[in-house]
Amino acid sequence: MIYFPPLRRLLLPATIFLTVIVFYRSSFRVPSSLPSFVLHAPPPPPEGIRIPITSIRSVPLPANATENHLPPASQFFYDLYQGSNHSSSTMTFSKPIDNPALQILWQCPVQPNRYTNHIRISALVRNITQIAPDPLKPENRVFWNPTIISLPYWAENQYLVVSRIVTDGNHQENVMCEANICYVEDARAGEQPCTEEDLNLLGPAGGLRCASAPISLNVPPTPAEQCFELTRNPPSTRSGIEKNWMPFFSSSGESYIHYDLSHPTNTSIHGRTFAKLLGNGFTTTNLTDPLELPCLIDDDSKEIDPVKKGGTWHQATNSLRLILCNRTDPQCRATDENTVFFAIIHRKFPNYLDLPLRYERHFMVWSASPPFSLLGISNHPILMANETASGWTESENWSDDPLNVEMVSRFQSQHPPNLAHMNGNSTNTNNNNNSMISMEPFGGKNYWAYFTYTVSIAYAWGRGGLQEEVGDKNEGFLDDEVVLAIGIDDKGQG
Repeated sequence: MIYFPPLRRLLLPATIFLTVIVFYRSSFRVPSSLPSFVLHAPPPPPEGIRIPITSIRSVPLPANATENHLPPASQFFYDLYQGSNHSSSTMTFSKPIDNPALQILWQCPVQPNRYTNHIRISALVRNITQIAPDPLKPENRVFWNPTIISLPYWAENQYLVVSRIVTDGNHQENVMCEANICYVEDARAGEQPCTEEDLNLLGPAGGLRCASAPISLNVPPTPAEQCFELTRNPPSTRSGIEKNWMPFFSSSGESYIHYDLSHPTNTSIHGRTFAKLLGNGFTTTNLTDPLELPCLIDDDSKEIDPVKKGGTWHQATNSLRLILCNRTDPQCRATDENTVFFAIIHRKFPNYLDLPLRYERHFMVWSASPPFSLLGISNHPILMANETASGWTESENWSDDPLNVEMVSRFQSQHPPNLAHMNGNSTNTNNNNNSMISMEPFGGKNYWAYFTYTVSIAYAWGRGGLQEEVGDKNEGFLDDEVVLAIGIDDKGQG
């Protein structure tokens, strides 16, 4: 029998362990994005190179200006230089080049409202209810700030809805349920018509209803300074409150996080900011092309209308990938040239108390291939068919609505104006129906809500059958439908 003294018993395992370490360090190259196999903290990421957009035309670019940025794409969406002299001191920016796939983005068949400058589309804001069929107990909680996620084809229900509950203090309680949309008309295969009980809870237009009682999700607060993964780098660029980040994913499967979108002024250190996720809790510094032409405009010094002044830009929803052709077109194939990301952003306007007056809804579009250039932001804010914008009268809000024009015309024909009252010569306006003609809304539609805001976007359930449903739920085509999750007055949802 072979006998080893106590310490000698460890000699063979120690020799094998050291041999493995030596072989690992000498034979495998560790990626620079991952920490080395040593017991010390990894070095901080480089600060990156930031050049104020206002100085791009006058400040020469350093030789290593692209050191911390992604390589340029094979086809630029922006022509950075004009003329034969390509020096940094003489370069100018121009509109996106004539990419035929992008032409549909520059067209709009609807004229904006002449007072509010909004474009109204035909889609309705429908209600959401967390009251499931056959509830076990009455539901008296107030739900708001909804996020809607489309479920795959094999799920029992269509959507996952995550909402907040109005609570006291800083704690935000969330609830979640699977839900379905019921339709009053035009229900497609697999969609369900509204029952009488649905309409009693949702209203005459139908909407989204939980299929079972919502469950609570208690998410603890995670201050940005204490977060590890997905944190904005370098630390000097972080804000006291970080929110509304949106991830997006390249066709090769790489992950990115879009932190911020603001106008890059002399008082702002951010501008547009996004980074790549490296794994193991690391992210890059800002990868925005320093030569990118900004689309945001904050200069409202020449604006006459006071309710159009003082707006600030904020990210609002997640992003979706869009292929700029129709799903029903057999020739439609995704390419780098015809694929983009889009998301909804807000322009927030305060009232005289510096509280939210309204959130204007804009669409933001950027390239789906490196360097993920910003392509454009919608010129006009978007309103749904039954929405109104605070800051203008009811008549101004609905001046572009044919049904409202008909209602006003019918009302005025039944209530001819009292000229004496309108000229201030009436001695008694009590119980005078004609006095209504001098008041808003002149017999037309009223305000729908004080303000609304968009929380999330998702491609609608059941767009392309089984073939689509087994694919990417975040990728769609021009003829697909999109579901917007909308908060209403911080006390409702649609």
